Amino acid sequence: MSIVTPNIVPASVLLAEPRPAWLSQWGAFASEISFNDLDKTLVEQAKLVVLDCIGAVAAGMQEPETRALVVRLGRREAGGGFAAIGAGRRLNAGDAAFVNGVAGTMLELDEGNSFARGHPGIHVLPAALAARRPAEVDGRDFLLAFILGYEIGARVGAASRLRNTMHPHGTWGTIGAAFAAAYLDNADEQALIETVNASASLSLGTSLRTMLEGATVRNSYAGFSARNGLAAWDLVASGFTGEIDGVRSVYGGVLAEGFRPDEMVAALGQRWEIQRNYFKRHAACRFTHGALDVVARLIAEHGPLDPAAIARIEVETYVWAAQLDAPAPANMLAAKFSLPFAIATTLVHGEASVPAFRAAALADARIVDLAARVAVNEDPALSAMLPDLRPARVAIHLTDGRVLSGETFTNRGDARDPYSPDEVMAKFAELARPVWGETHAARIRTAIETLDEAADLMALDALLAAPPLKDE
Repeated sequence: MSIVTPNIVPASVLLAEPRPAWLSQWGAFASEISFNDLDKTLVEQAKLVVLDCIGAVAAGMQEPETRALVVRLGRREAGGGFAAIGAGRRLNAGDAAFVNGVAGTMLELDEGNSFARGHPGIHVLPAALAARRPAEVDGRDFLLAFILGYEIGARVGAASRLRNTMHPHGTWGTIGAAFAAAYLDNADEQALIETVNASASLSLGTSLRTMLEGATVRNSYAGFSARNGLAAWDLVASGFTGEIDGVRSVYGGVLAEGFRPDEMVAALGQRWEIQRNYFKRHAACRFTHGALDVVARLIAEHGPLDPAAIARIEVETYVWAAQLDAPAPANMLAAKFSLPFAIATTLVHGEASVPAFRAAALADARIVDLAARVAVNEDPALSAMLPDLRPARVAIHLTDGRVLSGETFTNRGDARDPYSPDEVMAKFAELARPVWGETHAARIRTAIETLDEAADLMALDALLAAPPLKDE
């Protein structure tokens, strides 16, 4: 039999394909590795990422939409076993994973990975925390599961190219979430492989326009990855199966293109993606950070700038940052994905803080007028530097004829120009203190710093389940 229609492969050909070698290698690798095989610097980095994610979740949980979501989900079940972090409520595993993933992306402060072109940590952590009851998981197993989930999800992102209309949240993070859940539930080598294949099919088909328009359904995508990751493992553990090569099917043709299987195992066990991550201090899309770093440096060098003294601002940057050129965002989410607004509000507030993107800033005539005077253009030479570099050039033209300018080729907080551990911990404190108070935030930090000594997660869980100060 034959088929003459282009791009349609007969089932007889598809079904004859063997399991990909990289996937078998991954199954063996994850089954054989132990916590004692991990370098100390890797473990410390993983703890920092966990701490950073929890700070982002707790702060995002205070947003009115997230708080309302927790209440609504809580009505469906009389209690639950897993903490909605920063809400003072417990939910069932799927709902807790979902709402924690939602909360972690609300403020655009969750860590990410430039090579994966997305945010692995906030997809994996909520699922890992809900995979098994806290009394059943020791700290070392938890950290190793988190590292492995982060690793496989990030590698799928790096090995493929999502379609330009896709948002990265909710996609390959589902695979990382499922892998961590399966690992924590003692899945064997074959079950881990099956979980990867099954979870690939449960990835979301997300829309990039949501972030540009400020459609806040976008904030749910990471939550769905966490929930679907748990569901993928439940299916596999119950006997359901995935495709023989689900990752290639979805990330080589459905949601993405150009899947490169060699990338999945390149330096496996030697190069860890969680050590190539970035942390965020600007409360906006990572693509804005190069320009915002330059603006912050110009403020530090020249002092505060009066918006009325600025004639115009010119930005040259790489393609994905240049796409964020809408000057008049409709809400907080859209503002975080508007480079003109992000620059204008940073100049007015002195930093790209959480308040700098709230309703008061959106209504501030100084910011609105200044954002309209920001021009953003792509420089193809800068785009060619991706993903290793994230460059930007900024020129602030003053009404007196002076031009304040600067450029950067990296973003503060990435692997080339990292924040120190103390800076990451300071960020956590800034996010967690308003939620729980300084003493409680410090206790959470200590619990995470000593996770590798913990016989279970009960102490950490109790801290994360505590109600916020405003509810006491």
